[in-house]
Amino acid sequence: MRENQVTFRSGALTLEGLLATDGSDSPAAVVCHPHPNYGGSMFNNVVEAILAAMWQRGYATLRFNFRGVGASEGEHDRGKGEVDDAVAAMAFLLSQPGVRKDEAVMAGYSFGAMIALSAGYQHLEVSRIVAVALPIAMSEAPAPSNASKPLLMVSGDRDSYSPLAALTALKNKVGTPARLEIIKGADHFFGGAEAELSRVIAAAL
Repeated sequence: MRENQVTFRSGALTLEGLLATDGSDSPAAVVCHPHPNYGGSMFNNVVEAILAAMWQRGYATLRFNFRGVGASEGEHDRGKGEVDDAVAAMAFLLSQPGVRKDEAVMAGYSFGAMIALSAGYQHLEVSRIVAVALPIAMSEAPAPSNASKPLLMVSGDRDSYSPLAALTALKNKVGTPARLEIIKGADHFFGGAEAELSRVIAAAL
């Protein structure tokens, strides 16, 4: 699907993004990128694999650069401001012509997966959360017990940042709405496993 450059507001800041919508009553999906301090931006192989899955399922999408990344104003805020950015991104996407107000997905990769969890549970119009390579070995995932929103977690079996035992514990904490998919041979960066990642996400959606 063709993407167009856009800007939107997150509080006092202007952020940049790429919007894809065909104006045909599509559900919304926002995709959050990995950690800015390690070179993360919206131009990322895993972000693009997530987008490919969303487009296959007919979603209108918005990927964007968090504050302080690329042409987005501001500076890195250790996650707090980035949650605000993701919420603002979803509000912007839902305001576009031809984008439905229901069945919205908040998705993210690595640091972006942590942000997607926080923003997805906060935003009432988000119906589903997709968390790819959640770095649960580095910090506790912000997911409530017995959450009602469907949560899809996808990680590689060689990902030391996203260990299976911790993901399974989180799945059990969230309960029935949580689903865990493990991709064999993939590490945290999914090099060479992008197509399989897209397939798994599209199938789950």
